This record gives sequence, C-alpha cells and structure tokens, in this order.
Amino acid sequence: MADKKHPDNDASAAGVPDDGTAAAGAPAPDDATPDAASAADADASADGIEEDELTVQDILDAAEREVAEPTSEHLADLKRVTAEYANYRRRTEANRAIEKERVTGDIVKILIPVLDDIYRAEKHGDLVPDSAFATIAAKLRSSVERLGLTSFGAVGDPFDPTMHEAIFQQPSAAVDTETVGDVAETGYYLGSTLLRAAKVVVQVPSDG
Repeated sequence: MADKKHPDNDASAAGVPDDGTAAAGAPAPDDATPDAASAADADASADGIEEDELTVQDILDAAEREVAEPTSEHLADLKRVTAEYANYRRRTEANRAIEKERVTGDIVKILIPVLDDIYRAEKHGDLVPDSAFATIAAKLRSSVERLGLTSFGAVGDPFDPTMHEAIFQQPSAAVDTETVGDVAETGYYLGSTLLRAAKVVVQVPSDG
C-alpha cells in the first residue's frame, strides 16, 4: 500500500519557505501597491503646501529683515552709494557757487563804468555831501558791496603787481619801496576773484 503524501512535503516541493514568507521573485501582495501610492501622494501634497505658504507678506518680511540686518555686501554697497552722493552734493554746491559768482560778476561789470564816474566826480569835488547825486552814489556803492564787490587802490599802498597796473613811475625821495602815488582807476574784487586791476602811478625810490 502506498504511503500518503505529507502536507509539509507538498510545501517544500512548491518552493514555499516553512516560515510562511513569500519566495524570492514572487509577486507582492495586492494591498502593498495602494500604500506606496498613498505615500507618494502625501509627499507631493506636502511639497505643494510649502510652495503655497510663500506669500507676498513673507517676501516683504524678508526684505524688512534685510534692511534691519543687512549683509556685509549690502553694507559695502550702501557706504559706496552714500560716498558717491556726498561727492555729488559737494560738486553740485561748488558748481552752483561758481555759477552764481560768474553771473554776479557779469552784472557788476556793467556797473563798474558808473562807479568810475562816481569816483572821478568825488575826486574832483563834484560829489557834494548831502546832495541828490551823493545819495544815489552811496546807494549804488552799498548795493554792489552787498553783491560782494570790494574796491581797492589808494595812495600810500605798497605797489603789488598782482593787483596794480603801473601806468607811470615817479622817482621820489620820500619812499623806500615802490608805493602807489596816485590812482587813475580803482581796482575791484568780487569775492576772491579779481575783476579789474587798479591803474596807478608808482613812486619809486630815487637815487639821490
């Protein structure tokens, strides 16, 4: 009589391990696939949430933090821009002052011939004190002085070739150095700018 087959022998013959696990190469159970798909969907969903959380307010907050605590690179840029702006302001102010002085000089030069007439009238005694002409002359001189015009050139001043134009030399035993003996035409400065040199007669020391 033939022996009956034992169930364990049938399992071994089929290649199924005794511990109940699936054999190598055997397909995974059907319920494993949905779990993997669910995990992938969860990751994708999490990524989407992170992107959606970056709002305009987040960007503004980041910009405010950068202003409050700038990086060393931004500090260097800020210092450079500040220095450039300071230089620009200095150049602009200097150019404005030069242009203002130039325009004022052009205006004052028109009035210099009138001032020369007043000077000659005063020198010849025609500028009578308390007269209408004297009052007008005083107002004109005061006005140009407020613009920065100053006159120079007086008898007894040391002769300076950078300020005076000698039209005649006069030997004199009364002087030890070259001295202004007479003023033919007054000189004028506008601020620090020489508008016109004074035309003078120069007294020079005589030999005997």
